[in-house]
Amino acid sequence: MKNRVNIWRDKFGVPHIEAENRRELYWGQGYVHFKDRGLQMLLMRILGKGRASEFLDSSDETLAIDTFFRQMNWSGHTDPQVSVLSDKTKEYLTAYTQGVNAGLTERIPWEFKLLGYTPEPWQIQDSIMMSRILGYLTLSQSQAEMERLFVEMVQKGVSRDKLEALFPGLLEGLDIDLVQKVSLQERIVPAEVLWNIAVPRMMASNNWVISGRKTRSGKPILANDPHLEVNRLPNIWHELVLKVKDRFAMGGSMPGFPSILTGRTSDIAWGVTYAFVDALDSWIEQCREGKYFRKDRDQWIPFSQRKEIIQRKKKTPVEVTFYENEHGVLDGDPNIEGYYLATRWAAARSGALSLDRIINIWEAKTVDEAMDTLGQAETAWSFVMADKSGNIGFQMSGLVPLRRDGVSGFVPLPGWDEDNDWKGFADHRDLPRVLNPDQGFFATANQDLNAYGSVNAINMPMGPYRADRINDLLQRRDDFAVEDMFEMHFDVYSTQAESFMTHLKPLLPDTKQGRILAQWDFQYDKESKGAFLFEAFYSELYKEIFGKNGFGDAACDFLANETGVFVDFYLNFDRVLLSEASTWFGDENREALYRRVAARALDIPVRAWGNTRKFMMRHILFGGKLPAFLGFDRGPVIGIGNRATIHQGQIYRSAGRETTFMPSFRMVTDLSTDTSHTNLAGGPSDRRFSKWYISDLDNWINGKYKPVTPDDGQEKCPFP
Repeated sequence: MKNRVNIWRDKFGVPHIEAENRRELYWGQGYVHFKDRGLQMLLMRILGKGRASEFLDSSDETLAIDTFFRQMNWSGHTDPQVSVLSDKTKEYLTAYTQGVNAGLTERIPWEFKLLGYTPEPWQIQDSIMMSRILGYLTLSQSQAEMERLFVEMVQKGVSRDKLEALFPGLLEGLDIDLVQKVSLQERIVPAEVLWNIAVPRMMASNNWVISGRKTRSGKPILANDPHLEVNRLPNIWHELVLKVKDRFAMGGSMPGFPSILTGRTSDIAWGVTYAFVDALDSWIEQCREGKYFRKDRDQWIPFSQRKEIIQRKKKTPVEVTFYENEHGVLDGDPNIEGYYLATRWAAARSGALSLDRIINIWEAKTVDEAMDTLGQAETAWSFVMADKSGNIGFQMSGLVPLRRDGVSGFVPLPGWDEDNDWKGFADHRDLPRVLNPDQGFFATANQDLNAYGSVNAINMPMGPYRADRINDLLQRRDDFAVEDMFEMHFDVYSTQAESFMTHLKPLLPDTKQGRILAQWDFQYDKESKGAFLFEAFYSELYKEIFGKNGFGDAACDFLANETGVFVDFYLNFDRVLLSEASTWFGDENREALYRRVAARALDIPVRAWGNTRKFMMRHILFGGKLPAFLGFDRGPVIGIGNRATIHQGQIYRSAGRETTFMPSFRMVTDLSTDTSHTNLAGGPSDRRFSKWYISDLDNWINGKYKPVTPDDGQEKCPFP
């Protein structure tokens, strides 16, 4: 089929795939994905199947990673999903798979030859597994870990009034005595530091869409900048252009399955963020003799057992057993009498419908059609959309569990009471959605969007600060152009800092540091000294309130410096910190507390914000292991912004290594043309010695956008 597909790169290295029909088109995309990102795809498949110990290394850390992936079982129950694919989707996925395998036949990445790994052919089941991984790591996973952290807090003795202050409206059904009986087998908080989050996460993105009545061109403009871990090479996104005759689709794709996840076609554009839907619950199971109790039947029922053998290079294989029931996988051994958590993710056995919807976005020609298409995806996303007719819209997706009245899904409830079971899933038309909003624009930035739907899909959103800033900027003008969107992507003004400084400014000490902070403009640019000083105060405030008065100093330091808990769910903590008085403050009020903490926190040498935000971009396999002159790693790079600025800028350590979450792929498109303006934190290829390895990195760092167009009358470079 290769000779029937025209594949070339534009001068920026973006692959263009032209075909006579969509079957040939997706064959070409599979081929291009493997040629450009074969290392990435095969590594993700190895990890997804829990086989890293078998093929990569046999350390105890890798065994723990494999155990986690085996427990999640994303590679299981894929055959039933293949069987329910529509004939058309199965045809396209088959073609994509054949394209991947054509690339694999031509060349196996040399890195795997060093490891002695010969990959098996790609299968449709692998693409289904990849769609599950994309929807969970580190999105739904973060919700699960926050719910587990809540259990840790209860077991540590954090009082109910403090819990209510942190999680208002979410504690319906909480039985503290019962939660304290739960045995957590893999504790978030190890004894040596009390708290820990083991897996890196991603929790932020922005997208917004503007009606033509507020743009210079008179047509809608759409912008998106998904926030993912950017300090890994290659970038997780793969940008390309797909074209069949006079119809095209272009934007960010995900190696492992076909079509475009964020981008545009001839008729519509769409951008994606994570929706913060709570699609994962835990139940408390009473266990003994390998069984769990059901009250309605007054019966002890055996768990299903799933035995997994993890092969290890040059070591003895390890057998692990997972116990499962209708509430998911048990965290513990039911043969030992006790109470354990069973956890279920709504989309754990999904994939077919999500892939079908992603592929069929090609056919949507209006926002209304796009809302119905993408809204049926089984994993949780917030999409903004626009079409050439001038319509704009917003649609949330995901399998949202329906729970009994009054239950949020945050607190683990008794599994033996069937009233606590899910009652099905919400229809996508009941999820938050908007068509042609009156204000002429719509933005999502992981904030609370429940007001736009008839079901409360979100129980723990991120703070509203980024969304507030975007909305404020979009209200100011009625003549926006794409260049204005570029500036907004790089906006580092913090409405969060502004909120705190309203109370803090009058209390600052009359010192050099106090005067600098008092004059700060709330910008997190690399030269800002005010940003550095504010973050010193903010960090010390966390330690004072949630360390000394709650988790303990060591635990609070670990959560702040080595995990994403305070990054992901800072709204919950900010509600306490901004309160005039709180049970977390003890006998002090906010004024006395701020004054005392500021005097201590600001007694430090002043530095520029950028001096604290340097990071290296590491190769996904060899990062930090090879000499710098070989060029697998690049940097240092300075990251601007912070948790609450439009330009997200998070740097912290997790799972023993540095991780960053920033705009990974920036896209702006005006529907008056067929052009998208983009930049990517990296380049198209995962081949270190390719000219396209980091060909877009300078643009990404310096705020330059390349024009990408489906027009084939442009300068062409050979592929690959």
